[in-house]
Amino acid sequence: MNFDEFGITNMNMEEMDCSAEEYFVQRKVLDELSLSEVAQKETKSTKPTVGEQMKGALRCSVPGLKHFVLTWIPVLSWLPRYSFRENALGDLISGCSVGIMHLPQGMAYALLASLRPVFGLYTSLYPVLVYFIFGTSKHISIGTFAVISIMIGSVTERLAPDGNFIGNGTNGTDIDARDAYRVQIACALTVLAGIFQILLGVVRFGFVVTYLSEPLVRGYTTGSACHVCISQLKYLFGVQPARFAGPLSLIYTLVDLCRLLPGTRVPELVVSLVALAVLIVVKEVNACYRQKLPLPIPIELIVIIIATVITHFCDLPDQYNIDVVGEIPSGLKAPRAPDVTLFSQVIGDAFAVAIVGYAINISLGKTFALKHGYKVDSNQELVALGLSNTVGGFFQCYSVTSSLSRSLVQESTGGKTQVAGLISSIIVLITILKLGSLFEDLPKAVLSTIVFVNLKGMFKQFMDVPMLWRTNKVDLLVWLVTFASTILLNLDLGLAVSIGFSMLTVIFRTQLPRYSILGQVSGTDIYLDVENYKEAQEIPGIKIFRSSTTIYYTNAEMYLEALQEKSGIDIGKLLMAKKKRDAKQKRKQKEAKKKAKKEAKSQKKEVSHLRNGTFALQESKKNEDEVSERQKGQSQENGVALNPKQTSTNSLSTGQVNLAYQCDSTMSDSDSETGGDGSITKVSHTRDKEEGKASGSSTHSIILDISTTGFVDTVTVKTLKNIFRDFGEIDVDIYLTGCQACIVEQLEMAGFFSESIPKSRLFVTVHDAVLHILQRRRQTDCILDVSCNTKM
Repeated sequence: MNFDEFGITNMNMEEMDCSAEEYFVQRKVLDELSLSEVAQKETKSTKPTVGEQMKGALRCSVPGLKHFVLTWIPVLSWLPRYSFRENALGDLISGCSVGIMHLPQGMAYALLASLRPVFGLYTSLYPVLVYFIFGTSKHISIGTFAVISIMIGSVTERLAPDGNFIGNGTNGTDIDARDAYRVQIACALTVLAGIFQILLGVVRFGFVVTYLSEPLVRGYTTGSACHVCISQLKYLFGVQPARFAGPLSLIYTLVDLCRLLPGTRVPELVVSLVALAVLIVVKEVNACYRQKLPLPIPIELIVIIIATVITHFCDLPDQYNIDVVGEIPSGLKAPRAPDVTLFSQVIGDAFAVAIVGYAINISLGKTFALKHGYKVDSNQELVALGLSNTVGGFFQCYSVTSSLSRSLVQESTGGKTQVAGLISSIIVLITILKLGSLFEDLPKAVLSTIVFVNLKGMFKQFMDVPMLWRTNKVDLLVWLVTFASTILLNLDLGLAVSIGFSMLTVIFRTQLPRYSILGQVSGTDIYLDVENYKEAQEIPGIKIFRSSTTIYYTNAEMYLEALQEKSGIDIGKLLMAKKKRDAKQKRKQKEAKKKAKKEAKSQKKEVSHLRNGTFALQESKKNEDEVSERQKGQSQENGVALNPKQTSTNSLSTGQVNLAYQCDSTMSDSDSETGGDGSITKVSHTRDKEEGKASGSSTHSIILDISTTGFVDTVTVKTLKNIFRDFGEIDVDIYLTGCQACIVEQLEMAGFFSESIPKSRLFVTVHDAVLHILQRRRQTDCILDVSCNTKM
């Protein structure tokens, strides 16, 4: 490479007369062709072909097999290197703390899923063990979660309402049969959701969660918290509202609760208020003194134990009709396959649960990973969560995800690895085997208060509204629409509407980009929007146009319209005016030709009249001597004698030839005046061309800055071709700048470049294009000046 062309060999950092905040670059103007030569662009792609990728994927080797096993079973990569000295104590304390939290939350959240509390304990055991083996996050706590529980509960109540189980049980409902069927529904939904997650993880589809923006997830969880809160009010007040399903069911439930408030059972309300007050106070103490306390006070477990003891020894269920948890069977259930006939009824709900559960899980996982400096594999998290749900579904568990409150406790109490989750599951296992029956007299109202208190973090998300109002109105709109749709349309339909609206905002943003005309900041190669920067001045005759987003099929037409509006050039009007001028020119040429033909005919008639008339005889006499001498010479050469009459006739013939010549010259003059092939005509055409151009705009060149374009489709290619063609017809040159290498390749594959659109029209920067245009205009002006001086 010859660096002399760029002024590099003569440059010395010590000799450069500039400060650290200035720089000087000297190089030639680079278009796409010269850039490929200077930068030595690779002509062959280094990316392996599909066949090579398939061969590499199917090739079996010991290192490849080891990598495969360690990737899909992460516990084998970190557990053999587990440091007991550094991690054991922290994981033990953290695991015990989280295990204690699992007990009350598992039983409380099971009520949200319309299941018996023991199934919440099962859900806090099996999925945690599976995630310990396949998960990649070191700090999140897998298990029951309020939002997922309420989503499961909406499905179980919809498919197994009380009215379908009328029998001899309490209130005329066969509760045992109803609860058993609801467990089947929850397990089938959980297994199907897990299958969805596994399939998405296997095909490396973890990026799907990126379509759930943070405002959408936070708005959705806030709306779900409202569903959870209202669903627990019946335990708080001791009333039994009617069950509603479908859109506006939350509103109907709230109205029915207000209607039933006069029938509130005071003992349950008192128990709820006392438990709620104690939980709030102690949790605030934990929050204020979390730096000083070695472990947060396990107030939830303490409240459960105290409430159970008081209820049992005071015989509150019999005396005050307080609703309690009831029978909690000891021991574990044998695995059972889910009822696959239910899959068709819960497939939509399963997919929603799979997506929402994964979105919550990966957002928490990446938050802690960023804080502690390790990596979370989004695809492996899908597989781990899917296996947790699938395996758990066979052991009568319902769908799980990570819990914010438990994850914060696990991280704040010194948890280092997934071993903390293993220890917490051991505590839950001990409770299920030996201690479960001790909580049979636990009031459901106490579990409801635990749910209420744990919703505090979700309700704090209402503070997103003023923050988003200040920062981003579109994200605020997504948050509000998601929250409103979740409240009004329920969790499943609300999620679908929220995702659809979020996608629409992306479409609207690409449909309403900002179009700018750029101007040069004097003395620099910087080009900025002239509407925002006073020092940015347009270059006379050159329009630099830029869009703030990618040009593709949804906004290609708008791009063309904005280009015409910003440049002040209406292609349609100018092309129409040009067509009118061309048509007018053709009419003039036809009229001139007709006029010339008429004149020729009249002259021929005049010549024939002169032959037969007196004027022709007089003219022949005047030229008789010369003609006779000429004819004599010719007759002597040819050996033929001519008489005077023949001489007269030939003289007339000669005169006809001369008149025909004059006629031709007349026609030539006419043509030259009206657009023939002569020099006058060329001058006339040039003048008309300049007048036509001037009548539309003084712009002679347009630079399209497409540095913001990330891809091109067929519509984009056609649009750019039409721009080159249409502006070329009105004598305005088009140039492209800022094309990324991938854009150039896509344009080449689409057949964009041709003789009319060469690669020399592509420039590295806007400044390169401007310099090229100015240099070309100077050369053209010099040529015109020389030609004008030559003619003069």
